Amino acid sequence: MTTLVFGHKSPDTDSTGSPIIWAWYLNQIKGEKAEAVLLGDPNTEAKFVVERWGLTMPRVLGRLDEDAPVVIVDTNNPAELPDNINDADIRQIIDHHKLVGGLETKGPIDIRIEPLACTATIMWKMIGKDMAQMPENVKGAMLSCILSDTLEFRSPTTTQEDKAIAHDLAKDLGVDIAEYAAEMFAAKSDVSAFSEAELLRMDSKEYAVGGKQFRVSVLETTSPAQVLDRKDALMAAMPGVAKEDGADEVLLFVVDILNEEATLLVPNDTVKTVAEKSFDAAVDGDTVVLPGIMSRKKQIIPNLAV
Repeated sequence: MTTLVFGHKSPDTDSTGSPIIWAWYLNQIKGEKAEAVLLGDPNTEAKFVVERWGLTMPRVLGRLDEDAPVVIVDTNNPAELPDNINDADIRQIIDHHKLVGGLETKGPIDIRIEPLACTATIMWKMIGKDMAQMPENVKGAMLSCILSDTLEFRSPTTTQEDKAIAHDLAKDLGVDIAEYAAEMFAAKSDVSAFSEAELLRMDSKEYAVGGKQFRVSVLETTSPAQVLDRKDALMAAMPGVAKEDGADEVLLFVVDILNEEATLLVPNDTVKTVAEKSFDAAVDGDTVVLPGIMSRKKQIIPNLAV
């Protein structure tokens, strides 16, 4: 059977590129039949990366068959995976997020979780000397994943290993990191084609705190005005998205990559309280700027309070 390799729902660059990387490794190096698939439509940056490097966009997985062999990358959270994930034959997990729990396997498996900024960084280490056989377009995906997840090394999740591996890949590919990252972030920042509901779900994760269920959404951009000019419509769409997704509130953080700050939309008193208790912020109006806040994983989720 073909092993399916996939990341989380609402695929970003890492959850699009890392399945491509690992499926290549399983197919070409390990001699195991594998296919990269997605759990939803990828964001604009991921689409840019796939086109830029001449890769084939993985298909969006429909129903996950019972006992299908799978490798999970860039997540270990059942809420971000197919509803019947525990009916599949989970063979391996490669991730850089905290261990959530809730996955059940058919037997012992390989698990690699490291405190690095990007799944692709871990894969580079795992592939080792076989990197010499990796084609340029797959290396391009790997570099893209690291630059995306580290926000070109601005994110506090960035480690020296992420930096060193990215520079090694860029040198090998003849890529100027600053120029290429600017192209990626420009692609990510163009959100004109998306509805408000799509923007709220584009890069979001479910998180419960203090008896409240939140959809924590992040939009990373070099043009925050493109999003903030639509704040009234975004806030009007939040109750409907929250109801459909079984959440109490949607928290939308617009991350300004260049100025290294986030703007949180504040549609009601509940979110105002969250902002004040979580970030010691003084809220006056329907937005609040949070200087230095760049990472959902390291700075937003761990600090959420109600």
